Amino acid sequence: MKFVDEVKIWARSGRGGDGCGSLLRQKYNPRGGPNGGDGGNGGSIVFVAEPNIATLLDFRFQRHYRAEHGQNGMSKQMYGRRGKDLVIRVPVGTVISNFETGDVIADLCEPGMKAIAVQGGHGGRGNMHFATSTNQAPRDFEQGDPAVETQLKLTLKLLADVGLVGFPNAGKSTFISRISAAKPKIADYPFTTLVPNLGMVRLGYEEGFVVADIPGLIEGAAEGLGLGHQFLRHVERVAVLAFVLSVSYDEDRTPAGDYEVLCRELARYSELLVDKPRVILLSKADLPDTEDHVEQVRALAEAAGAPVHVISSVSGQGLDEAKRTLQTLVMQGRAEEQPDLPPHVEGPLAESSPSQDEA
Repeated sequence: MKFVDEVKIWARSGRGGDGCGSLLRQKYNPRGGPNGGDGGNGGSIVFVAEPNIATLLDFRFQRHYRAEHGQNGMSKQMYGRRGKDLVIRVPVGTVISNFETGDVIADLCEPGMKAIAVQGGHGGRGNMHFATSTNQAPRDFEQGDPAVETQLKLTLKLLADVGLVGFPNAGKSTFISRISAAKPKIADYPFTTLVPNLGMVRLGYEEGFVVADIPGLIEGAAEGLGLGHQFLRHVERVAVLAFVLSVSYDEDRTPAGDYEVLCRELARYSELLVDKPRVILLSKADLPDTEDHVEQVRALAEAAGAPVHVISSVSGQGLDEAKRTLQTLVMQGRAEEQPDLPPHVEGPLAESSPSQDEA
């Protein structure tokens, strides 16, 4: 399945129905007065976070979404039917924003959360609302509000507890394949990982965390170089950053130098990433050259106040200790985090909400 994490769509709400300008005419009541009903409200564009959806791929094939118009009011004080909302289901972690202005409309970061992205138009009032003591047969009525059409940008930011960052071929994919059931593509050439991979790490019946393997970063990723700039958004939500360092085939590079480059690129992308808890993993401990850099990496980790582990995903060295350290930091982050729902985002979608014409 192709991984798609950013799309542009067109969404149009329903137009509000017009009010009715009717006068009652009956055989024995020729001057019955105004009896025009109100128009129905137009349907809205509603997004719902669905945990069973993992990508925005479907939006590549269908880009236009329209809610139902409200029905016009009718005589005999009959109100027009309300237009049905168009409920669009998206992956958990989707950010909905206005494509032109960039303003964030909603951030659906929990399963079942819903948000109205485009509000339907209000129906117009019928002439029965305009009757007064001096104007008992008004001809006035209101037209419904027009439909609103806008361009929306959907951005998926993976929800993970731990984000693995590192240069290409640092050993991230092998590490996540050893500590979880994830099966990423692993090869001996750079940029093997082309899409983020998620894995669930279990440390018992109740303990565990989700780890994300972010495609390799390189120097200049924040400016658009390499593949990393496409996926830097996925590290914004993680609670812990795990820097995977290894001995490079390039003689001019060292694990300490790679760490400094990674920190610089993350800070350029977002200052919020600088303060996240971090762990340093010196991978490929089974290689003979790795031992020469252990002390340098330990000094670097001590200066940064971060725990360090020397691991080997091939032999299993240090993997259990690394998982325990990550679990401890994740639990600390969960205890400190108390998110507040934005005013425009509601809880789980009620069962009574209309769901026809779903995307």
